[in-house]
Amino acid sequence: MADEIEGFFERGVTDGLPVVPPTRTRVDAMLATTRRDRQQVVAEVPPNMGRATIEKIAVNAVMAGCRPDYFPVVLAVVEAACDPVFNLHGQSGTTNAASPLIVVNGPVRHRLGVNCAAGVFGPGYRANATIGRALRLIMINLGGTRAGQISMSTMGHPGRYTYCIGEYEEVSPWEPLHVERGFAPGDSTVTLFSGESPFMVNDHLSRAASQLVASLGWSAAGAWNHKSYPLYGHTLFVIGPEHAKTLSEERWSKHDVRQYLHETIRRPVRDLAPGPDGAETGRLKDLVADRAPDELIPKFPSPEEILIVVAGGTAGRFSAVVPGWMGGELGSRPVTRKLDA
Repeated sequence: MADEIEGFFERGVTDGLPVVPPTRTRVDAMLATTRRDRQQVVAEVPPNMGRATIEKIAVNAVMAGCRPDYFPVVLAVVEAACDPVFNLHGQSGTTNAASPLIVVNGPVRHRLGVNCAAGVFGPGYRANATIGRALRLIMINLGGTRAGQISMSTMGHPGRYTYCIGEYEEVSPWEPLHVERGFAPGDSTVTLFSGESPFMVNDHLSRAASQLVASLGWSAAGAWNHKSYPLYGHTLFVIGPEHAKTLSEERWSKHDVRQYLHETIRRPVRDLAPGPDGAETGRLKDLVADRAPDELIPKFPSPEEILIVVAGGTAGRFSAVVPGWMGGELGSRPVTRKLDA
């Protein structure tokens, strides 16, 4: 076609937005930031198991608008996304709205200008926008995850364009996510979490740690639906800096927050039992079978399946909850990868 931008739309290799033409000069500049051979296969991208070579990843990173120095992050993201325990295959075809959320930790956040603060889930920062978009284009062009064909999400959500944040480690009272997951503080990492859209929690009233954590937890109590106790996977709490300060003033650790959420956010069996017509079947029916009506069932499967990061601005008492996708053998578990030196 005379208009190369329109040509990419015609070929079906975009996410619905215009892409940057991947000229040889642009792709070579991307490849210059890694020592790996351009033909090396990093992963096979589900569900079509397309071969993600270094060069093909670079092409999609260019199309997404990445700068060359973002490329090591994109490589780590692809490796994490294609780890079998992350189950990108299931997320690509689910009727749910899950999408890989990228959480960036370590010094690379500053080098690349990854937003960790105000508007962390929103627009305005090239690194966040294009790194997240690069993964989506790779899922489309190498994995075949095209909307309405393999990608059958009933609703979808905006994070399916791009979903990438940084953790605001400098204002956090706790160890950052990557340190919790076994990496050194000076390492740069990406953690992939299979998440739905973030749900904002506006709490300007709670001044005690127990009040605030209960507020965050009960706000998340309807995730998936009001009877999903505890039938899904991990949950990510993105604690705003002002809420984190409230918790740190009483010396609450992440462990304390997780334990309180697990022990406090519970509902009696009578509220979860099948209705008069017995319509609910499967896991919910099995969960409440042979249990007393007053027995309390936890919302969250375990404290270990609650992830906590600190991010967002400092001009308001807000946090966010990102419901996870599925738990169990058919679901997804978070995956962390360290960037190449």
